[in-house]
Amino acid sequence: MKEFLKGFKDFALRGNVIDLAVGVVIGAAFGKIVASLVSDIIMPPIGMVLGGIDFSDFFISLNGEHANSLAEAKAAGIPVIAYGNFLNSLIQFLIVAFAIYLVIKQVNRLFPKKEEPVEDPRKCPFCKQEVADDATRCPHCTSVIEPESKTA
Repeated sequence: MKEFLKGFKDFALRGNVIDLAVGVVIGAAFGKIVASLVSDIIMPPIGMVLGGIDFSDFFISLNGEHANSLAEAKAAGIPVIAYGNFLNSLIQFLIVAFAIYLVIKQVNRLFPKKEEPVEDPRKCPFCKQEVADDATRCPHCTSVIEPESKTA
């Protein structure tokens, strides 16, 4: 049992696990902020421009019964497809995706990737076509070539 607890402690206190946990907590908080941004700030003006409608109240009754609002339909037990909530969630996703794109773009700008030097490919000394490093015969002109010779 001691070995198990020690193994769990070593796993839980590794840097990657803690970084991941912090990322999940911050992501959850960011998700709540974005949800509020969409439902409280972005969608009301859009709804007003479109005639004072509330997107979160859009639904389709599956059994044909009529209800004036989504809350009324749910209270009456009417099965519904609440596509207005889906629209809000879709807009929230787009905002989160855009925010992540901006963050990644800035991180990539601050920490550019180091390009590894690319070795010139080995070429046949006769036809100048690329050949495998361990080839003894050129697949293009069929000339016999030395395996250790590297010509440019």
